[in-house]
Amino acid sequence: QVQLVESGGGLVQAGGSLRLSCAASGRTFVGYTMGWFRQAPGKEREFVASISWNGGITSYADSVKGRFTISRTNAKNTVYLEMNNLEPEDTAVYYCSAGVPPAYWGQGTQVTVSS
Repeated sequence: QVQLVESGGGLVQAGGSLRLSCAASGRTFVGYTMGWFRQAPGKEREFVASISWNGGITSYADSVKGRFTISRTNAKNTVYLEMNNLEPEDTAVYYCSAGVPPAYWGQGTQVTVSS
């Protein structure tokens, strides 16, 4: 079992930045590919970014490429999502995941971008 807790969400103006964190506990964090997904009101949950167990491979949705950066610090059991140049369309609840396909989910953190 892996427990995931996201933090760092909030309200920001368009063009601003936020850094999300996801702290993991429980089973070994190092072995998991970690990911970020998001769900906007009335829409399905969608993939945002993922990172391999050692950070060597990252993947991004086209909509966030060049603006978002995923990273991880295995010594701290934490994965991050640095979000820059935020757009109102990025408004959503952001979820951290572990595994491919995701086997574990966090509770989510709200990101709201005002225009």
